[in-house]
Amino acid sequence: MLKKNFKVTAETGLHARPATILVSEATKFESEIFLESQNKIINLKSIMGIMSLGVYKGEEVSLIISGRDEQEAMISLTECFMNLNLGKEL
Repeated sequence: MLKKNFKVTAETGLHARPATILVSEATKFESEIFLESQNKIINLKSIMGIMSLGVYKGEEVSLIISGRDEQEAMISLTECFMNLNLGKEL
């Protein structure tokens, strides 16, 4: 299992457009991929799950990945998170 923490710095937080891109990227991998925020954990392969978190600027989130391709998934999703200018690694 891999875990990486981020602080959301995007003015609009984690809204629909970047959430859709993250879901699209997550579904490319076999591993179980979760996003944790404020003691809630959702499946990152679910757009409704991400939107239900209501992540705003300044909040900390954790990317949690477990499975056969967890290394590749973590690299790819970290790059995606950074390329979307959603936040910074902690």
